Amino acid sequence: MTNQEAMPSFEQAMDQLERIVSQLESGDVPLEQAIELFQEGMKLSQLCSSKLEQVERKIEVLLEQDGGMVKKPFQADEGDKGDTR
Repeated sequence: MTNQEAMPSFEQAMDQLERIVSQLESGDVPLEQAIELFQEGMKLSQLCSSKLEQVERKIEVLLEQDGGMVKKPFQADEGDKGDTR
């Protein structure tokens, strides 16, 4: 992804990342292409993480307490940490 390319939305980045993972898991990708796909996947993963952090900061600002807006840290539930095991 170059700086001149438009940044994909979170959903577009996740779709691209899922396609890359599927390709890599298939095992039918030549080594050089697998490395390029892995690098692209890492960039997309960082982009998604950054977008999620931005949303978390917005949520912190919007939490309401006692009729007024109070900034509180975002607290994910234990089951919402992204661990799919």
